[in-house]
Amino acid sequence: MMPSLSPHERRRARAILFAAATLAAISVFGGRAHGEDAVRQVLPGAQPAVAPQQLTREKAPDQSEIERFCSNIADAARDRRYALQAEELKQLQAGIDERMKALDAKKAEYETWLKRREVFLARAEDGVVKIYAGMKPDAAAERLAIVNADLAAAILMKLDSRKASVILNEMDQKAAATLTGIMASAARRVDPS
Repeated sequence: MMPSLSPHERRRARAILFAAATLAAISVFGGRAHGEDAVRQVLPGAQPAVAPQQLTREKAPDQSEIERFCSNIADAARDRRYALQAEELKQLQAGIDERMKALDAKKAEYETWLKRREVFLARAEDGVVKIYAGMKPDAAAERLAIVNADLAAAILMKLDSRKASVILNEMDQKAAATLTGIMASAARRVDPS
């Protein structure tokens, strides 16, 4: 029984078998199209045709010779297939390495950008807190009631407690209660969930 062959190896084995069968057919029929009675045209004044030498007929390869041939080339074919696969894996690894370098460069770029963003946000947040600290309490209360509740609570938590209490006092009761609840939950050290 022959080892399992790849499609490429099977095509190659079929081509070899076809060539062997063709050679066998040629040797059996001696290369003549219509047997011994083939007609040759002789030109006037030409020497008479010499009878072609009788070719010895070679024995057609039997099944065991074919199997022996296939088993002899199976190791070489397998080695070649492994070499091709190893080369393909090396190319894939090189591509992956290039992509990893590109990803590392992007990661470094994003980390730099994120640090710059965090610094900017910290400065902006401090600036916003200073703005609200300098506003009159009634104006600050009016503006904070419109802003996102989480942002308003964060601003109030950074303000001086006296200034924050005056601003909360100037706010609508519902808005003040919402902001107070957010600030109280943010001040808890234990996760409420």
